Amino acid sequence: MLQSLYIASTGMLGMQTQIDTTANNIANVNTIGFKKSRAEFADLMYKTMEYAGTATSDVTQSPTGIEVGLGVRPTAINKMFSEGNLKQTDNKLDIAITGQGFFKLELPDGTEVYTRNGAFKIDQNGTIVNSDGYTLVPQITVPEDATDIHIGTDGTVTVVQPGQTQAAVIGQITTTNFINPAGLHSMGDNLYIETDSSGQPIEGTPGQNGLGTLRQGFVELSNVQLVVELTDLITGQRAYDANSKIITTSDEMLQTVNGLKR
Repeated sequence: MLQSLYIASTGMLGMQTQIDTTANNIANVNTIGFKKSRAEFADLMYKTMEYAGTATSDVTQSPTGIEVGLGVRPTAINKMFSEGNLKQTDNKLDIAITGQGFFKLELPDGTEVYTRNGAFKIDQNGTIVNSDGYTLVPQITVPEDATDIHIGTDGTVTVVQPGQTQAAVIGQITTTNFINPAGLHSMGDNLYIETDSSGQPIEGTPGQNGLGTLRQGFVELSNVQLVVELTDLITGQRAYDANSKIITTSDEMLQTVNGLKR
């Protein structure tokens, strides 16, 4: 059996992973805070028919050897945490992080999760939550009679209330970073959860210790660049076609062999 059949099949499977990853990036081009992914590959083990350095005579040896590769395999799908562009919304509860860091949220079961999506809302109790109702941590509750809310670049939250001459501080938004953000587990809904690979969460005040500052009235758009993704899509499709052509060619070669007559 021709080895090329199996080699080409690994290539087709690899390119399917590439195209699936690219398709997910394109599908989320308008998702607030979305971070694109990149598929990475490595060649498989080699069938060695002659090792480099094998003696070819009493005084000479093979300079390269003979090795035939056995295909390709996906090694990682790496999440790229480069910053997306900021879009001004003028919504007082839209917050973007300029630089490194994540907002911390708490799920109903108490699990802490992280996100770059700063499109926040106020629930029926005045608590700042995300679109799914998950509470921002540390919890901040806006007074019912507040007429204006201001969020500083360092995360300080103040409100203006009737009859007051000065704004009152009601809370402090912190952000969290990780040594290896790419090691976070993607839960969907723009949420990430800590893993052993991500390292321990490093929480602090925005603008300090390498954490990015906050911008009120802005949201961070997806960092997907359509031109790049469409180029990757075309490249993946052509590579998939080329691998399928190898299978067709190998099949024709086998057909020729089977048609030989003595």
